[in-house]
Amino acid sequence: MTTTPQPAHEVPAPPTMRDVLAAARRIEGLVVRTPALAHPELDRAAASAGAAGASLVVKHENLQHTGAFKVRGALNLLLGFDDDERRRGIVAYSTGNHAQALAHAARRTGTACTIVMPDHPNPLKERAVRDLGADVVLHGATFDDARARAGEVAAATGARLVGAANEPVLVAGVATATLELLEQAPDLEVLVVPVGGGSGA
Repeated sequence: MTTTPQPAHEVPAPPTMRDVLAAARRIEGLVVRTPALAHPELDRAAASAGAAGASLVVKHENLQHTGAFKVRGALNLLLGFDDDERRRGIVAYSTGNHAQALAHAARRTGTACTIVMPDHPNPLKERAVRDLGADVVLHGATFDDARARAGEVAAATGARLVGAANEPVLVAGVATATLELLEQAPDLEVLVVPVGGGSGA
């Protein structure tokens, strides 16, 4: 018996430096150019951990709109939508920063936005997303349940399903934080990136 091989899941090409520079131009003035600051206490902690002489710099994206770097990517993505795409809108699944970033960008660009969260999300996060004007759908006990429901909503409405890390245009926008950091601290020898979904990496 022979079987037909299943097509491999298509992985989008990562953004290029040209994409990141274009994103920086697109979102300029719409995001906070967050400071990159030295903190002597961090240097002392690094020295006590065996990295004597290290001088650490922190990029304070906590001062960004919605409190996280993700708004950079959301704005870059939605600013590229045409009128029809904005009308059909976006659907995303998230319990936090991705949801807030998309809700903020959707409000800024006049894009319809639905966020699917699992039942019983963090009430502060849910309220923040609602306050930004997004429709919130609570579905399921787990993140995977919410993701499945978001896919169903997108299929039923024609809205675009937006993941947190598999959108090259979104990732290019996120990368503008690193571009800024390298402009602010050009002599860095090591760059440490926290990795959750992977868009920052």
